[in-house]
This record gives sequence, C-alpha cells and structure tokens, in this order.
Amino acid sequence: MDAHEYVVATANVAHDHRDVHVAGGTFERVNVEQAERRRQRDTNRFTAVRRDGDHLGEHAAAVYPDPITGKLTRMGDGRSLWFVQPRSVEVRSEPLTPLGTGQVMIRTSMSGISGGTEMLAYRGELDPEVAVDETIGALGGTFRYPFRYGYSCVGVVEQSRAGLEKGTLVFAFHPHQDRFVANAADVVPLGSADPRRATMFPLVETALQITLDAGAVFGEPVVLFGLGAVGTLTALLLQRAGARVLAVDTQPWRREAAGGLGIDAVSPELLPDALESDGRSAGVPLVIEVSGNPDALRTALGLLSHEGVALVASWYGAKDVSLPLGGDFHRRRLTIRSTQVSTIPARLSDRWTAERRRDAVVGLLDELPLAALATHTFPFDRAADAYAAIDAGLDGLIHAALGYE
Repeated sequence: MDAHEYVVATANVAHDHRDVHVAGGTFERVNVEQAERRRQRDTNRFTAVRRDGDHLGEHAAAVYPDPITGKLTRMGDGRSLWFVQPRSVEVRSEPLTPLGTGQVMIRTSMSGISGGTEMLAYRGELDPEVAVDETIGALGGTFRYPFRYGYSCVGVVEQSRAGLEKGTLVFAFHPHQDRFVANAADVVPLGSADPRRATMFPLVETALQITLDAGAVFGEPVVLFGLGAVGTLTALLLQRAGARVLAVDTQPWRREAAGGLGIDAVSPELLPDALESDGRSAGVPLVIEVSGNPDALRTALGLLSHEGVALVASWYGAKDVSLPLGGDFHRRRLTIRSTQVSTIPARLSDRWTAERRRDAVVGLLDELPLAALATHTFPFDRAADAYAAIDAGLDGLIHAALGYE
C-alpha cells in the first residue's frame, strides 16, 4: 500500500454512522470484504486513519461506506443561511452528516421566508436566550447570533435509506440550506404539488390552526387584523368555515389584493363605520390579531362584545405591549387567548393530530389561491436582498421565497 492509500475501519453503519474525513490524497483501493468483517466485529468504531497512523483532517468532506455496495460515498458540503447579527445574513458552507438508517438526503428547490417570526429573528427582536423551536429537531439552539433559521424547505429526495424513493418531492421543517439530511419520518411527501406554492406549507398550517382555534364561526362576524400571507390565508379559511370576515390593514395594496380574493377589507380609520353599517356597532364576538402590531390588539379589545375573544396569532417578540385591562375589559368578561401551531390544543386532541393537520394542509395546497400570494422569489445567493425587501415593506410583496436552481 503506497502513501496515498487508506484503510477504512467501520462499525455496522445501519446502527452507527460517524464522520470520516479525508485530508488529502485519493482512495485507490479499499478491501470491501475486510471492511465488512470489521463492521461485524466492531459496532462502535467508525474512523479512518492513514497508513502512518495520523488522524485525517477535520475540515475535509465526510465519506462513509455504502451499506450495500461497500463503496465509499462522499457526502460533500451543504450551503446554509446564517443570521449573523441584526439585519445581516450570510451563506456559509458546512459538512453534511452521513446518511443514517431511516434518513434521506434532500436537495432543496425552494425555501419560504416567514414574514412573522423569521423577520423578528432577522431584526434581532427576539430574546437571545429563547429556544428556537423545541418541537422541530432541525431548529436547535437559541436566538443568540449567529444561528441558522427558517422552517420551510421544499426539495427532492436525492439519496434514501428509508421508504421514500429517490426523486420524491417533499417538504421539510429545516433552515434554509441547499442540501441536508433529514429523518424520513419528519418530512412530508407532496405528490404533484407546485414547489413554489408548497413553500407556504407552514403558513397554511398556521392559518388552519388559527381557524380551528376560532371555534364554531358559521354565520358569525369576525374582524381580522393583518393581511400578510398568514392573515390572508386565515381569512380565506374562516370564510370556508362560514364566517363573515372583515379584514383590517393599513396598506392599500394589501387591501386591494385581499379584495381580489373575495375578502372584504378596510383601513383602520374606516373600521368603525364598516361595523356600524353591518349592524355591529355594539361589538363582535371574535377578533383575530395577526398583524404583528401590538396597537392592533389594543384596538381589538375595544371591538369585542360581551364575553368576546381576542385570538392572538402574532408573536410580538421583544416589543412592549400595553393593554387597557381596566373596567371595560373586566366588566365585559373579555378573553385574550393565544393561538400557536407548534402543538395541538387539548380541546381538539381527541380529533386532531399533527399528522391529520399536515395531511389537510397538503390538500389545501391545491385548493387555496396560493399563486396570488407567491409574489417574489430571490436566488439563494441573494438572500440578503430578500430579507431587506421584506423588512422595508416592499409594495406588492406578500410572500417571498429563495430559489436554489
């Protein structure tokens, strides 16, 4: 064996994958039978050493032996988006982990940007000690810079050690990244869905949960604040449930876009007149706040009828929220309740599961007018431009996504 040959000692890769790094040279000859004997003998070691005993470089690409062919497979690097400081993002390269049993390698086609929580993270308006999302395995750590974020990747299965076939279009709750490894159980097959529209999967799921939390709304008036992507989707689903929705937004172009989808919308200044003309000057039973503006919640409390509910979908982050909780709030027995998509509420848990809700969302991807909301797509390498455009409130931008091809 010459100076550029390596011996690979492996564990049973079906049970234990660990990174193998190559500092230099090429693999010219590997005895597959010898590797197989070592897999059977030692299930705990997965290392590579040079003939002279030196450990391999820590920054080289990971490789691992294919469990069927025995051939070494180079994992390569992925390119992911990092939030490095307020209003600053950058693309970084990082090694991919070896593919384990029950996992798939996904090549991302598109990933969606959330105008809510994700923009709070972009602006530095979240507590740096708060966990990113304890319910999603790919979103570890806290909001302390630098961190990866995003939760709306749509792509194609490129390699599989699970039941999903190569070439399957899937959705994954994963930070923005061009290639990544995920547990097959955590991804959602999308069938023939349009990839761009599918980037709104988590927004549709959020809107569905808000609608479920709203309860029985058939024939009831509902005032909704905020006509971003989630607000518009929520209004559409509430209408499907039979509610009489009146939406409120400060931006004329958003109200016009909502009107094109059949949603009645007014400015905050015209809201009292609109309610009076509808015979609702005494208040409405339900107001949904999804604008991200704490002032909207203050206004919402004044619109509620006796024992009315303000359902809050917004996460205000580090913003101060001051509310009038004096005589009217107390005497009219008003309720402020949060709605959140990470869990299924107890009152629905006998009928709804996360799996049922996600199955419903897959169906809604084809039923809702998502093409009208998918207004902007930016190249992945120009992600900074995408966030700056959303942050600036670019006219006409309802939902932005990143394209990887």
